[in-house]
Amino acid sequence: MSKYRCKPCGFVYDPAKGVPEYGIEPGIPFSELPDDWTCPRCGTSKWMFVKVEED
Repeated sequence: MSKYRCKPCGFVYDPAKGVPEYGIEPGIPFSELPDDWTCPRCGTSKWMFVKVEED
């Protein structure tokens, strides 16, 4: 599963970790997050995230 980075603030959504404090359990791919999900750090839209390229 790919990680995604918030363009405005740099927060990285890692599906292996999820964001349990915001109700997103580990194992949920970014594509399955609700359309109205926002960055837990800066509140920007899900559409402002970009896929993190793997090394």
